Amino acid sequence: MNGRHYLVTGAAGFIGAPLVRRLLAEGARVRAFVRRGSSSLERLGEAAGRVDIVEGDIRDAALVDKAVRGVDSVIHMAAITATQKFYEVPDQVLDIGVRGMVNVLDACIKHRVGELVFVSSSEAYQTPLKVPTDESEPLKVPDVTNPRYAYGGSKIVSELMTINYGRTLIERVLVCRPHNVYGPDMGWSHVLPQFIMRMKRLVDEAEAENRSGPIRFPIMGSGEETRAFEYIDDYIDGMIVMIQNGEHGNVYNIGNDEETSIADVARTVGAYFGREIEIEPSAPPAGGTNRRSPDISKLVGLGYKPRVPFKDGLPMMIDWYLANADKAPEEND
Repeated sequence: MNGRHYLVTGAAGFIGAPLVRRLLAEGARVRAFVRRGSSSLERLGEAAGRVDIVEGDIRDAALVDKAVRGVDSVIHMAAITATQKFYEVPDQVLDIGVRGMVNVLDACIKHRVGELVFVSSSEAYQTPLKVPTDESEPLKVPDVTNPRYAYGGSKIVSELMTINYGRTLIERVLVCRPHNVYGPDMGWSHVLPQFIMRMKRLVDEAEAENRSGPIRFPIMGSGEETRAFEYIDDYIDGMIVMIQNGEHGNVYNIGNDEETSIADVARTVGAYFGREIEIEPSAPPAGGTNRRSPDISKLVGLGYKPRVPFKDGLPMMIDWYLANADKAPEEND
Protein backbone atom coordinates (compact mmCIF):
# COMPACT_ATOMS: atom_id res chain seq x y z
CA MET A 1 0.00 0.00 0.00
CA ASN A 2 2.94 2.29 0.58
CA GLY A 3 2.99 4.91 -2.17
CA ARG A 4 -0.27 3.80 -3.83
CA HIS A 5 -2.92 6.41 -4.56
CA TYR A 6 -6.43 5.55 -3.34
CA LEU A 7 -9.79 7.20 -3.88
CA VAL A 8 -12.19 6.43 -1.03
CA THR A 9 -15.84 7.30 -1.59
CA GLY A 10 -17.95 7.84 1.51
CA ALA A 11 -14.69 8.87 3.13
CA ALA A 12 -16.26 10.91 5.95
CA GLY A 13 -18.51 8.06 7.04
CA PHE A 14 -18.27 5.89 10.14
CA ILE A 15 -16.28 3.28 8.20
CA GLY A 16 -14.71 5.57 5.62
CA ALA A 17 -12.94 7.94 8.00
CA PRO A 18 -10.98 5.31 9.97
CA LEU A 19 -10.15 3.55 6.71
CA VAL A 20 -8.67 6.79 5.37
CA ARG A 21 -6.57 7.17 8.52
CA ARG A 22 -5.36 3.58 8.24
CA LEU A 23 -4.41 3.97 4.58
CA LEU A 24 -2.39 7.06 5.47
CA ALA A 25 -0.69 5.11 8.26
CA GLU A 26 0.22 2.43 5.71
CA GLY A 27 1.98 5.07 3.61
CA ALA A 28 -0.72 5.50 0.95
CA ARG A 29 -1.86 8.72 -0.71
CA VAL A 30 -5.60 9.30 -0.34
CA ARG A 31 -8.23 11.28 -2.18
CA ALA A 32 -11.44 11.48 -0.12
CA PHE A 33 -14.83 11.79 -1.84
CA VAL A 34 -17.36 13.15 0.66
CA ARG A 35 -20.94 14.34 0.40
CA ARG A 36 -21.12 18.09 -0.12
CA GLY A 37 -21.90 19.88 3.14
CA SER A 38 -21.46 16.67 5.13
CA SER A 39 -21.54 17.41 8.83
CA SER A 40 -19.52 14.23 9.36
CA LEU A 41 -16.40 15.67 7.70
CA GLU A 42 -15.06 16.25 11.21
CA ARG A 43 -14.71 12.47 11.54
CA LEU A 44 -11.55 12.73 9.47
CA GLY A 45 -9.96 14.89 12.16
CA GLU A 46 -6.34 15.80 11.48
CA ALA A 47 -6.35 13.45 8.48
CA ALA A 48 -8.45 16.02 6.60
CA GLY A 49 -5.31 18.10 6.17
CA ARG A 50 -3.39 15.19 4.69
CA VAL A 51 -5.83 14.14 1.97
CA ASP A 52 -7.21 15.62 -1.23
CA ILE A 53 -10.91 16.22 -0.44
CA VAL A 54 -13.53 16.15 -3.20
CA GLU A 55 -16.96 17.32 -2.04
CA GLY A 56 -20.05 16.46 -4.02
CA ASP A 57 -22.71 13.92 -4.95
CA ILE A 58 -21.69 10.42 -6.00
CA ARG A 59 -24.49 10.67 -8.61
CA ASP A 60 -22.61 13.50 -10.36
CA ALA A 61 -20.87 11.59 -13.16
CA ALA A 62 -18.55 14.45 -14.15
CA LEU A 63 -17.35 14.96 -10.59
CA VAL A 64 -16.79 11.23 -10.04
CA ASP A 65 -14.83 11.12 -13.30
CA LYS A 66 -12.61 13.94 -12.08
CA ALA A 67 -12.11 12.29 -8.68
CA VAL A 68 -11.11 8.94 -10.17
CA ARG A 69 -8.58 10.41 -12.61
CA GLY A 70 -5.00 9.57 -11.66
CA VAL A 71 -5.58 7.09 -8.80
CA ASP A 72 -4.33 3.51 -8.59
CA SER A 73 -7.32 2.10 -6.70
CA VAL A 74 -10.89 3.03 -5.83
CA ILE A 75 -12.56 1.87 -2.60
CA HIS A 76 -16.26 2.53 -3.15
CA MET A 77 -18.55 2.66 -0.14
CA ALA A 78 -20.68 5.78 -0.63
CA ALA A 79 -24.27 4.85 0.30
CA ILE A 80 -27.21 5.64 2.56
CA THR A 81 -26.69 3.18 5.43
CA ALA A 82 -29.15 4.09 8.21
CA THR A 83 -31.81 1.38 8.47
CA GLN A 84 -34.67 3.80 9.10
CA LYS A 85 -33.76 5.58 5.85
CA PHE A 86 -34.37 2.34 3.93
CA TYR A 87 -38.03 2.68 4.87
CA GLU A 88 -38.25 6.46 4.53
CA VAL A 89 -36.42 7.16 1.24
CA PRO A 90 -35.92 3.87 -0.63
CA ASP A 91 -35.81 5.71 -3.97
CA GLN A 92 -32.80 7.74 -2.80
CA VAL A 93 -31.17 4.60 -1.41
CA LEU A 94 -31.42 2.98 -4.84
CA ASP A 95 -30.45 6.09 -6.75
CA ILE A 96 -27.30 6.71 -4.74
CA GLY A 97 -26.41 3.02 -4.62
CA VAL A 98 -26.88 2.10 -8.28
CA ARG A 99 -26.16 5.40 -10.04
CA GLY A 100 -23.08 5.87 -7.87
CA MET A 101 -21.82 2.40 -8.82
CA VAL A 102 -22.34 3.10 -12.53
CA ASN A 103 -20.42 6.36 -12.27
CA VAL A 104 -17.53 4.76 -10.41
CA LEU A 105 -17.25 1.87 -12.87
CA ASP A 106 -17.44 4.14 -15.91
CA ALA A 107 -14.69 6.35 -14.49
CA CYS A 108 -12.47 3.40 -13.51
CA ILE A 109 -12.73 1.95 -17.01
CA LYS A 110 -12.17 5.30 -18.75
CA HIS A 111 -9.07 6.10 -16.69
CA ARG A 112 -7.74 2.53 -16.64
CA VAL A 113 -7.76 2.25 -12.86
CA GLY A 114 -6.19 -1.07 -11.96
CA GLU A 115 -8.16 -1.92 -8.83
CA LEU A 116 -11.73 -1.50 -7.57
CA VAL A 117 -12.85 -2.54 -4.08
CA PHE A 118 -16.62 -2.49 -3.52
CA VAL A 119 -18.02 -2.41 0.01
CA SER A 120 -21.30 -4.32 -0.07
CA SER A 121 -23.34 -5.42 2.97
CA SER A 122 -24.62 -8.44 4.87
CA GLU A 123 -28.07 -7.09 3.89
CA ALA A 124 -27.46 -8.70 0.49
CA TYR A 125 -28.11 -12.07 2.19
CA GLN A 126 -31.41 -10.91 3.77
CA THR A 127 -32.82 -14.12 5.31
CA PRO A 128 -29.99 -16.63 4.78
CA LEU A 129 -30.61 -20.34 4.47
CA LYS A 130 -27.74 -21.13 6.83
CA VAL A 131 -26.13 -19.36 9.77
CA PRO A 132 -23.19 -18.79 10.09
CA THR A 133 -23.41 -17.62 6.50
CA ASP A 134 -20.58 -18.02 4.02
CA GLU A 135 -20.01 -16.18 0.76
CA SER A 136 -21.70 -18.87 -1.35
CA GLU A 137 -25.10 -18.03 0.16
CA PRO A 138 -27.64 -17.04 -2.53
CA LEU A 139 -28.37 -13.32 -2.55
CA LYS A 140 -32.01 -12.32 -2.74
CA VAL A 141 -34.70 -9.66 -2.55
CA PRO A 142 -37.59 -11.46 -0.81
CA ASP A 143 -40.24 -8.83 -1.53
CA VAL A 144 -39.88 -5.99 -4.03
CA THR A 145 -42.77 -4.14 -2.37
CA ASN A 146 -40.89 -3.85 0.94
CA PRO A 147 -38.86 -0.60 0.94
CA ARG A 148 -36.24 -2.07 3.25
CA TYR A 149 -34.88 -4.18 0.42
CA ALA A 150 -33.93 -1.12 -1.62
CA TYR A 151 -30.59 -1.14 0.19
CA GLY A 152 -29.82 -4.83 -0.15
CA GLY A 153 -31.05 -4.75 -3.75
CA SER A 154 -28.71 -1.88 -4.62
CA LYS A 155 -25.82 -3.83 -3.13
CA ILE A 156 -26.67 -6.97 -5.11
CA VAL A 157 -26.78 -4.99 -8.38
CA SER A 158 -23.50 -3.29 -7.52
CA GLU A 159 -21.81 -6.61 -6.69
CA LEU A 160 -22.91 -8.03 -10.04
CA MET A 161 -21.54 -5.00 -11.85
CA THR A 162 -18.23 -5.04 -9.97
CA ILE A 163 -17.58 -8.74 -10.55
CA ASN A 164 -18.71 -8.85 -14.18
CA TYR A 165 -17.10 -5.61 -15.34
CA GLY A 166 -13.99 -6.86 -13.60
CA ARG A 167 -13.80 -9.94 -15.80
CA THR A 168 -12.31 -8.00 -18.69
CA LEU A 169 -12.30 -4.26 -17.95
CA ILE A 170 -10.55 -3.88 -14.57
CA GLU A 171 -7.41 -5.75 -13.61
CA ARG A 172 -8.40 -6.50 -10.01
CA VAL A 173 -11.79 -6.27 -8.30
CA LEU A 174 -12.77 -7.27 -4.77
CA VAL A 175 -16.09 -7.25 -2.89
CA CYS A 176 -16.50 -7.30 0.87
CA ARG A 177 -19.67 -7.82 2.91
CA PRO A 178 -19.42 -6.12 6.32
CA HIS A 179 -21.48 -7.57 9.18
CA ASN A 180 -22.90 -5.24 11.85
CA VAL A 181 -19.90 -2.99 12.32
CA TYR A 182 -20.18 -0.83 15.45
CA GLY A 183 -18.19 1.63 17.50
CA PRO A 184 -17.90 5.27 18.56
CA ASP A 185 -19.44 7.93 16.31
CA MET A 186 -21.39 5.52 14.10
CA GLY A 187 -24.37 7.87 13.87
CA TRP A 188 -27.67 7.91 15.74
CA SER A 189 -30.00 5.83 13.55
CA HIS A 190 -28.69 2.34 14.28
CA VAL A 191 -29.74 -0.16 16.93
CA LEU A 192 -26.79 0.22 19.32
CA PRO A 193 -26.79 4.04 19.49
CA GLN A 194 -30.56 3.97 19.91
CA PHE A 195 -30.28 1.47 22.77
CA ILE A 196 -27.59 3.54 24.48
CA MET A 197 -29.48 6.82 24.29
CA ARG A 198 -32.80 5.19 25.21
CA MET A 199 -31.20 3.61 28.27
CA LYS A 200 -29.66 6.92 29.30
CA ARG A 201 -33.05 8.63 29.08
CA LEU A 202 -34.84 5.90 31.01
CA VAL A 203 -32.17 5.79 33.72
CA ASP A 204 -32.24 9.59 34.05
CA GLU A 205 -36.02 9.48 34.42
CA ALA A 206 -35.88 6.70 37.01
CA GLU A 207 -33.26 8.53 39.05
CA ALA A 208 -35.17 11.81 38.86
CA GLU A 209 -38.25 10.02 40.23
CA ASN A 210 -36.19 8.00 42.71
CA ARG A 211 -37.42 4.74 41.22
CA SER A 212 -35.46 1.56 41.95
CA GLY A 213 -35.86 -1.90 40.48
CA PRO A 214 -35.81 -3.09 36.89
CA ILE A 215 -36.28 -0.56 34.09
CA ARG A 216 -38.83 -1.41 31.43
CA PHE A 217 -36.96 -1.34 28.13
CA PRO A 218 -38.92 -1.43 24.83
CA ILE A 219 -37.39 -3.10 21.77
CA MET A 220 -38.57 -4.00 18.30
CA GLY A 221 -38.91 -7.76 17.99
CA SER A 222 -38.83 -10.50 20.62
CA GLY A 223 -35.22 -9.97 21.68
CA GLU A 224 -34.32 -13.50 20.58
CA GLU A 225 -33.02 -12.19 17.26
CA THR A 226 -29.23 -12.42 17.02
CA ARG A 227 -26.45 -10.45 15.39
CA ALA A 228 -22.66 -10.82 15.28
CA PHE A 229 -21.26 -7.36 16.00
CA GLU A 230 -17.79 -6.35 14.83
CA TYR A 231 -15.85 -3.49 16.38
CA ILE A 232 -14.72 -0.87 13.89
CA ASP A 233 -10.98 -1.44 14.49
CA ASP A 234 -11.39 -5.13 13.62
CA TYR A 235 -13.33 -4.26 10.50
CA ILE A 236 -10.58 -1.94 9.25
CA ASP A 237 -8.04 -4.71 9.90
CA GLY A 238 -10.20 -7.01 7.79
CA MET A 239 -10.37 -4.50 4.96
CA ILE A 240 -6.58 -4.13 4.91
CA VAL A 241 -6.06 -7.90 4.91
CA MET A 242 -8.52 -8.30 2.03
CA ILE A 243 -7.01 -5.48 -0.03
CA GLN A 244 -3.49 -6.80 0.47
CA ASN A 245 -4.16 -10.53 0.07
CA GLY A 246 -7.57 -11.00 -1.56
CA GLU A 247 -7.94 -12.76 -4.91
CA HIS A 248 -9.26 -10.95 -7.97
CA GLY A 249 -12.99 -11.46 -8.52
CA ASN A 250 -13.63 -12.76 -5.02
CA VAL A 251 -16.13 -11.84 -2.30
CA TYR A 252 -15.21 -11.80 1.40
CA ASN A 253 -17.30 -11.58 4.55
CA ILE A 254 -15.76 -9.23 7.10
CA GLY A 255 -17.11 -9.66 10.59
CA ASN A 256 -16.93 -11.34 13.95
CA ASP A 257 -18.51 -14.76 14.44
CA GLU A 258 -19.46 -14.01 18.07
CA GLU A 259 -23.28 -14.17 17.93
CA THR A 260 -25.29 -12.18 20.49
CA SER A 261 -29.05 -11.90 21.04
CA ILE A 262 -30.65 -8.46 20.93
CA ALA A 263 -32.05 -9.06 24.43
CA ASP A 264 -28.54 -9.71 25.71
CA VAL A 265 -27.34 -6.54 24.00
CA ALA A 266 -30.01 -4.57 25.87
CA ARG A 267 -29.10 -6.24 29.17
CA THR A 268 -25.43 -5.47 28.61
CA VAL A 269 -26.23 -1.80 27.98
CA GLY A 270 -28.35 -1.78 31.15
CA ALA A 271 -25.53 -3.35 33.14
CA TYR A 272 -23.18 -0.57 32.02
CA PHE A 273 -25.57 1.88 33.72
CA GLY A 274 -25.80 -0.38 36.75
CA ARG A 275 -29.44 -1.22 36.13
CA GLU A 276 -31.40 -4.39 35.54
CA ILE A 277 -33.89 -4.19 32.69
CA GLU A 278 -37.21 -5.78 31.80
CA ILE A 279 -37.53 -6.32 28.06
CA GLU A 280 -40.73 -5.06 26.43
CA PRO A 281 -40.95 -6.82 23.05
CA SER A 282 -42.99 -5.56 20.11
CA ALA A 283 -43.58 -6.41 16.46
CA PRO A 284 -40.30 -6.65 14.50
CA PRO A 285 -39.70 -4.31 11.56
CA ALA A 286 -40.92 -5.71 8.25
CA GLY A 287 -38.09 -7.40 6.39
CA GLY A 288 -35.77 -8.02 9.33
CA THR A 289 -34.03 -11.36 9.79
CA ASN A 290 -33.91 -13.49 12.92
CA ARG A 291 -30.24 -14.41 12.77
CA ARG A 292 -27.20 -12.84 11.15
CA SER A 293 -23.71 -14.17 11.71
CA PRO A 294 -20.93 -14.55 9.13
CA ASP A 295 -18.70 -17.47 8.35
CA ILE A 296 -15.36 -15.64 8.17
CA SER A 297 -13.14 -18.63 7.41
CA LYS A 298 -12.35 -17.36 3.90
CA LEU A 299 -10.88 -14.10 5.23
CA VAL A 300 -9.24 -15.87 8.18
CA GLY A 301 -7.41 -17.93 5.57
CA LEU A 302 -5.83 -14.71 4.33
CA GLY A 303 -4.55 -13.82 7.83
CA TYR A 304 -7.51 -12.00 9.41
CA LYS A 305 -8.38 -12.36 13.09
CA PRO A 306 -10.93 -10.24 15.00
CA ARG A 307 -9.48 -9.11 18.32
CA VAL A 308 -12.14 -7.07 20.14
CA PRO A 309 -14.94 -9.10 21.80
CA PHE A 310 -18.33 -7.45 22.13
CA LYS A 311 -17.98 -7.21 25.93
CA ASP A 312 -14.93 -4.97 25.43
CA GLY A 313 -16.05 -2.98 22.41
CA LEU A 314 -19.51 -1.99 23.65
CA PRO A 315 -18.30 -0.06 26.74
CA MET A 316 -15.89 1.96 24.57
CA MET A 317 -18.80 2.83 22.31
CA ILE A 318 -21.08 3.75 25.23
CA ASP A 319 -18.36 6.01 26.66
CA TRP A 320 -18.26 7.97 23.41
CA TYR A 321 -22.03 8.36 23.15
CA LEU A 322 -22.41 9.54 26.71
CA ALA A 323 -19.58 12.03 26.26
CA ASN A 324 -21.30 13.31 23.09
CA ALA A 325 -24.92 13.07 24.22
CA ASP A 326 -25.43 16.78 23.52
CA LYS A 327 -25.03 16.03 19.79
CA ALA A 328 -27.92 13.57 19.70
CA PRO A 329 -31.02 14.47 17.69
CA GLU A 330 -34.11 15.16 19.79
CA GLU A 331 -35.73 11.88 18.84
CA ASN A 332 -33.47 8.86 18.55
CA ASP A 333 -35.77 6.04 19.66
